Amino acid sequence: MSELSLFPLSGVLMPFGRMPLQIFEQRYLDLVRDTMKSDSAFGVVWIRRGAEVAQRGEASPQLGDYGTTARIVDWDQLPNGLLGVTIQGGQRFDLKSTGVRANGLVVGQVELRPALQPATVVPQWQSLLDILHSLETHPHVQRMALQLDYGDAWQVACTLIQLLPLEEALKYRLLGIDSIEALMAELDVILNQISGED
Repeated sequence: MSELSLFPLSGVLMPFGRMPLQIFEQRYLDLVRDTMKSDSAFGVVWIRRGAEVAQRGEASPQLGDYGTTARIVDWDQLPNGLLGVTIQGGQRFDLKSTGVRANGLVVGQVELRPALQPATVVPQWQSLLDILHSLETHPHVQRMALQLDYGDAWQVACTLIQLLPLEEALKYRLLGIDSIEALMAELDVILNQISGED
């Protein structure tokens, strides 16, 4: 069990996935500064119910039971003057308990799940790889400068889930799956539904 500073989000971060964030709340500016200075990770947890931005008098957001560690891979000042960072997903973890620091930052006691071991992309998953390649031509995706091993099914699946316009509740459920075969089977069903083949 270890303690991790948490960044609750209304979006789900997948291992290997990249996500742009705008940082404006002081507690998260502190989090970004501290993690960049120490080159350490923080945790991203999906908000099941509630808001990302703290509202006085509002109940704390209800967080998911598991999440993903994240590292900052790029940062810049945005045209609106806010700090923009790009984060990349690392290891999954189970969230056992949470507390709140004086500055309002949520910290969690977490148990890291085993790292995802590379899995070979087998021929029946080739169509998922083709879809990922087609998504990479989009300017928004090109800006993320993804660095993937296309021979690793976990990287293909997780990046695809990150990029597809799926409901966050579905992405969260997929994040919890521990078997690459089960994850690829789910993705296949989802993509057939999207394309209208089911």
